[in-house]
Amino acid sequence: MPFLIAAVVVVGLLCTLDLLLTVGVIKRLREHTELLTRMGGGPASIAVGEEVGAFDTSTVDGESLSREVMTAETLVGFFSPTCQPCKEKLPKFVEFARSMPGGRGQVLATVIGAPEEATALTDMLRPVARVVVEGPTGPLSNAFKTKAYPTVLMVSSTGGRLVVKADHVELDQPAPRG
Repeated sequence: MPFLIAAVVVVGLLCTLDLLLTVGVIKRLREHTELLTRMGGGPASIAVGEEVGAFDTSTVDGESLSREVMTAETLVGFFSPTCQPCKEKLPKFVEFARSMPGGRGQVLATVIGAPEEATALTDMLRPVARVVVEGPTGPLSNAFKTKAYPTVLMVSSTGGRLVVKADHVELDQPAPRG
C-alpha cells in the first residue's frame, strides 16, 4: 500500500510540473507573437477588395507594364529563388497559368531577387507569363504590398480600378473559363 501511495504522489507531482511548464510555454508564445506583431508582421500581401497601388515597370522581355494595362482578370504570382515553398509551388503555378483564359497576357509573375539568381525561375515562367525581376522593395512588391513568398493573387479591373479578387488561388484546379 505505501508503494501505491508513493506512486500516486510521484505521478501527481509530475503532472503538476508538466502543467507549470505548459503554462510557461504558452506565456512565452504569447510574448513572441506580440513581438512579431510589433515588428511589422502584418499580412503577407494586399487584401481582397483592396486596390492595387500604382506601378510602372518592365518585363524581362522589355514590355512596359503598369496597372492601367491590366484590364482583364489576371493571375499574379510572387516567387523568390531562395524560397523552398516557392520551388514547390512553381510547377502548379505554371500549369494553372497555361490554362488561364487569355493566355500569357493574363498572367504576371514577379521573381524577387538578383537577375543572376532569378534565371532558373524566369526560364520556367517566361513561356506562360509576363515576368518581372525585382528586389523586395520593387514597384510590384510595393504596389501589391507583398512581404512573403510565394504569394499568388487574382486581380481584375473593376470600374477602372485594379483590385484583388482573391488572395488564395487554388492552383490544383484548372483556371476558370471566362
